[in-house]
Amino acid sequence: MARKRAAGHQMRGTSADGLGTAQATAAGEAFAWHYGRVTSLGSYQAGDGRGVTIAWEEGGSTSHVGDLTDAQWEVFKLSFAAAGRVAVLSDQAEGWWYDYRYLEAMR
Repeated sequence: MARKRAAGHQMRGTSADGLGTAQATAAGEAFAWHYGRVTSLGSYQAGDGRGVTIAWEEGGSTSHVGDLTDAQWEVFKLSFAAAGRVAVLSDQAEGWWYDYRYLEAMR
């Protein structure tokens, strides 16, 4: 029986910047990285009342309460417990600060 190869991409680079560039290129030309620091996390009500506040390196800060998936919440918790840094890869010119489709915790 033939073995199926797992879907995905393998990348090799010499720096974190090279890896970021490769990931953005794989996602598409219109995507750009945005970096910030998670300054607070909280649970505000029963259910999906989780919230996060992020100070963005490009200026300003955002606060988002509710509608965070379990996976996104885990990334924010990891980021907050470590160096606090988070990265968002987005193709949106406006509103990228709430686009958590591609979200990474950084150290």
